[in-house]
Amino acid sequence: MTTLTAPALPLADIHLHTVPSYWPLAWGWWAVITVSLIVIITVGYQLHRRNQHIVAKKEAIAILKSYHFEGGLTAINVLLKQAALSYFPRSVIAPLTGTQWLLFLDQQLPLKYRGFVDQQSSWQQGLFSSTPLTEPQFNDCQQLALLWLQYALPAKTISHDNHECVITKESSNV
Repeated sequence: MTTLTAPALPLADIHLHTVPSYWPLAWGWWAVITVSLIVIITVGYQLHRRNQHIVAKKEAIAILKSYHFEGGLTAINVLLKQAALSYFPRSVIAPLTGTQWLLFLDQQLPLKYRGFVDQQSSWQQGLFSSTPLTEPQFNDCQQLALLWLQYALPAKTISHDNHECVITKESSNV
């Protein structure tokens, strides 16, 4: 019996292709990277702007908490005026005094926190009278000022003289 052998075929060696590299990236990946960077930069910028916008508020609250009864009410009133000037136009804040000033402070607060006009006699006595306030009166005024700093700042869009205006911060610090 004879065995038949197949004649040897002239085959070349098998060469595998190299693995495709990740570089250069396809255009879709460039689009994803670009959109991601834009989102990250935008969010970072907005956070930075927000933090810069509330710097005066934080500083004013810290200063107010350091005031004591001996300092008098004048220091609190000056601090409120400075904080207001940081967020409201100077043309609105500068001419306000007395009852108009207290009314302005009340208008910036939510209804449940208002009380400047109700405590007008304490404010007037503490600011203009030679008779000093009692410690409980001073503490009430200081607490009211703290509520104003916490809830009225940063300023919202409000109407002045039937003109809508957006309130901007005029200075970086109190």
